[in-house]
Amino acid sequence: MQIHDPEATSPVRHLLSAAAVRERAGRLLDLGLKGELEHFTVHLDRLGPTAEAVIETIRADYPTLDIPFHARWRHFAAGGLDRWGTLNEALPWADAAERGRASFDLAIVSVLLDAGAGPDWCYEEGRTGDTFARSEGLAVASFDMFIGGTFSGDPGAPLRADAGPLSLIDAAELARGFQVRLDNPLVGLPGRAELLNRLGHAVTAAPTVFALGDDPRPGGLFDHLVTQAAGEQIPAPAILEAILLYLGPVWPGRLDLDGIGLGDTWRHPALGEGEAGLVPFHKLSQWLTYSLIEPLEEAGISVVDLDGLTGLPEYRNGGLFIDTGVLQLREADGAGHPHEVGSTLVVEWRALTVALLDLLAQEIRQRLDLDARRFPLAKVLEGGTWATGRRLARAVRPGGAPPIAVVSDGTVF
Repeated sequence: MQIHDPEATSPVRHLLSAAAVRERAGRLLDLGLKGELEHFTVHLDRLGPTAEAVIETIRADYPTLDIPFHARWRHFAAGGLDRWGTLNEALPWADAAERGRASFDLAIVSVLLDAGAGPDWCYEEGRTGDTFARSEGLAVASFDMFIGGTFSGDPGAPLRADAGPLSLIDAAELARGFQVRLDNPLVGLPGRAELLNRLGHAVTAAPTVFALGDDPRPGGLFDHLVTQAAGEQIPAPAILEAILLYLGPVWPGRLDLDGIGLGDTWRHPALGEGEAGLVPFHKLSQWLTYSLIEPLEEAGISVVDLDGLTGLPEYRNGGLFIDTGVLQLREADGAGHPHEVGSTLVVEWRALTVALLDLLAQEIRQRLDLDARRFPLAKVLEGGTWATGRRLARAVRPGGAPPIAVVSDGTVF
């Protein structure tokens, strides 16, 4: 598997960036405000009530407004038990780099396994007897597999993920770890296994990135980013750029440009032909970027320009805007059947979600009298939009299902 590094000025390099996600999403929002989108109308007069709904959630969950970043680490604390934090404090790490690599290994593998689980799956945790579903369940299950050495190539060192085991893991082994049965089905299981296989191959293909301080492992990206930090400081978009460049081959073949896969990038006919009509999202890559901030800061690297990333175009944030009336489907029956992730309807929904999250963040900050430095998008999401989207979904649909069903292969949502 070959790692591609396009020129900084190329269209490919632009599409592999958060700036492109924001720019293309903004263009579709502009069309929506003009009434020119095929599937959705946009109603900004509902943005204020939406902000109030999010603030209600924030004040209930974080009355002091001391909100952590939106990151995978929150899910590892499902049920009020800080699993990684407790383990992290108890272990005699040799140095900050060893801890950083392990943290990166866990976050990268768990995020890649975090696509939508479907409504019928759950995970029973042995240590507590608690049962978790959806993102929390996937997090706790992947955490248990990680500490159990599922991804390690060294029987004496379970807390690692190595290229070899990742390259070989199959759907059957993941099914055991996720407790998958006929009565406990998990959406996209083969796709999840393939992602980990491709992760192992990508890590092996780039030893100058992933093997600077150890054998090839996803956690080697920690060492690479530390070397890139100028004055012990790194911009969040630079983390995303590294993920998209060096972990880009992980994503299954979809669209490509100049022979380089574009990952979570899709077409929308209203934006034109060729490169102009491409709409990138990089949802899981950005979710991963948010999740790598804390291990870097724990190692003394300051992560800046947090709002250089975008909001996450997934069904909780997107559902928030539908359930509050900011977005309305032109055809009511559009919510009555599943849609492919590359469909024009889903591309519109995701792009509008990204652009509206920026506007909503501004509205929330204004009402809370906070600026972007004190209340970055990462806190708006965590505080926040994701939890409010889930809360409203549970109030209006059985099991809290999203307002629009999306056909998932386990690699996007």
